Amino acid sequence: MRVLVTGGAGYIGGTVANALLDDGHEVVIYDNLCHARRDLIPARAEFVEGDLADRSKLEGLFRARSFDGVMHFAALIEAGESMKHPEVYFRNNTASTLSLLEAMIATKVERLVFSSTAAVYGEPESTPIREDAKLQPTNTYGESKLLVEHMLRWIHQIHGLRYASLRYFNVAGAVVNADGARGEAHEPESHLIPLVLDVALGLRKNIKIFGQDYPTPDGTCIRDYIHVSDLAKAHLLALKTLATRERLIYNLGNGRGFTVREVIDSARRVTGRPIEVEELPRRPGDPAVLVASSEKITSELGWSPDYRDLDEIIASAWAWHQLRFGS
Repeated sequence: MRVLVTGGAGYIGGTVANALLDDGHEVVIYDNLCHARRDLIPARAEFVEGDLADRSKLEGLFRARSFDGVMHFAALIEAGESMKHPEVYFRNNTASTLSLLEAMIATKVERLVFSSTAAVYGEPESTPIREDAKLQPTNTYGESKLLVEHMLRWIHQIHGLRYASLRYFNVAGAVVNADGARGEAHEPESHLIPLVLDVALGLRKNIKIFGQDYPTPDGTCIRDYIHVSDLAKAHLLALKTLATRERLIYNLGNGRGFTVREVIDSARRVTGRPIEVEELPRRPGDPAVLVASSEKITSELGWSPDYRDLDEIIASAWAWHQLRFGS
């Protein structure tokens, strides 16, 4: 298949693009490079620099080439920032996706795999979280993604778009192989595992723990960490399944939860280095527990994660982190 990957110069999009290439597909990456680097674009993929808001450019690209489907990753992802600038998130995540969908409708591109998020669930009423759980985002990042899911449902119903909405939990880990290395890096960095590894490398003084009074075994938040390679595997399965199915909604997680302190302890074991912590009050909008039930995608598509052990996930991230900073 020929697949357009929006946001394919980023961490997750680039990993999925490489997986598509390894599987024998032709890949065109579409990215505005606002949060990515040109040198991280997979060498085997064609690259088109452009913004999702540019509907005419997207239509021109779709008309010039016969695409079998789209993998859509391009988005802003910082929940905290979204609560300071909600208008930016609704414009970049929701309105820009509408531009992409309009271009797909106009040119009859019929398959889309959408990068959604566990943030659509907000504070869950029970865990592990199933796909039929109540959708009640507690931040505008989650709301911006949920609005896209609503659009997809209606566009599927009216225009026949086949789509998969994959709701990620905490994506982590790295891929280091003959094709190069790709790991988690954001500017500014806000995700726990790369921040902890920064401390292990001496790039930061300590790791901040926000909240020690949650109703969890050690008082810190619990999150579900899925390796980026397992995530990529699920995307390829979803794209292939859309040849025979019209609408897919799946959670993607490890099915196990780890507290913030457990992640820090794992990083200490993996790196063999001291990691200092600073305890701070809770942040607004942080649910106590977010753990996925991935039973649906396992039973329907046969997907299961290869990386279940937290130390193994962090070890892959540590290998990349050391390569990145030459330590």
